[in-house]
Order: sequence, then structure tokens, then C-alpha cells
Amino acid sequence: MRMQALELKIPPPAVAALIAVAMWGVALITPLLEIPTLVRVVAAASLALAGVVVSLAGVVAFRRARTTVNPMKPETASALVCTGVYKITRNPMYVGLLLLLIAWAVFRSSAWALLGPVVFVLYINRFQIAAEERVLATLFGTGYTDYKARVRRWL
Repeated sequence: MRMQALELKIPPPAVAALIAVAMWGVALITPLLEIPTLVRVVAAASLALAGVVVSLAGVVAFRRARTTVNPMKPETASALVCTGVYKITRNPMYVGLLLLLIAWAVFRSSAWALLGPVVFVLYINRFQIAAEERVLATLFGTGYTDYKARVRRWL
């Protein structure tokens, strides 16, 4: 099977949810880190809150631009959004999901669970973002190329 056949097939929130379940399983069978509960919970909550805020900022910017937030159909994008959180990262919704996964690993007190966010980044880069970027380059040409040169993919 060609790798391109896997592109844009699983919604990124579903990818994050599947990885979160795997991280939970890994945390059950591997040694846990000894982190004081208060420190662990505050750190996890802070990361999760940051993830939600960054993701929502991306959604709000797309809504204001009246373009699609559907990651499965990038060809329906009607505007190139370069304002707000999109001045900092080209993929705030994915950054938000990544922060949520890191928060989950911290909450679970599992160093091994931190492999989950790594898997998420590798998967999303290859099977989601690469396809999105090809479509956006076709739709928006040099405007998108210039934007890519100015703003990093993640952070």
C-alpha cells in the first residue's frame, strides 16, 4: 500500500485520542515517576489549559476568516489565515492536541507515555500536514510559500 493512501484518513483529534489510550496502557505497565501529586496535577492542568487555548484560538481564527476547520478536506479552504495565533504557528490546533497529550503523560506520571506525543508529531507531520501543505500551496501559491517561510510548522 502506498503511504499516500493513508493521508487525510483519520481526523487528528481521533489520532490524538487513540494515542492517549495507548499512553494510558503504557502508563499501566511501566514504572511511574515519583512526582508529588500537586506538582503533577498543576503541571498537567496548566499544559492542558494551554492546549485548549491554543487550539481554540486556531478555530476562532478560521471561523473569523470564514474558512473550513475540517482537516479532512483542506481543498475546501477559502482563505489563508495568517493572523492571530497563526503568526506564531502554522498548526495551532495540532499544537493544542500535542500539549494535551503531553499533559496526559505528565498526569499519568509516565516517562514512557511521553512517546505518545512523539508518535503524534510524526504521524501528523507525515499523514496530515504534508497533504495539507500540498493542497494549500496549490490553492494559495506564493502567498502560502511566503507564509511557510515566515512561520514555523509547530512552534
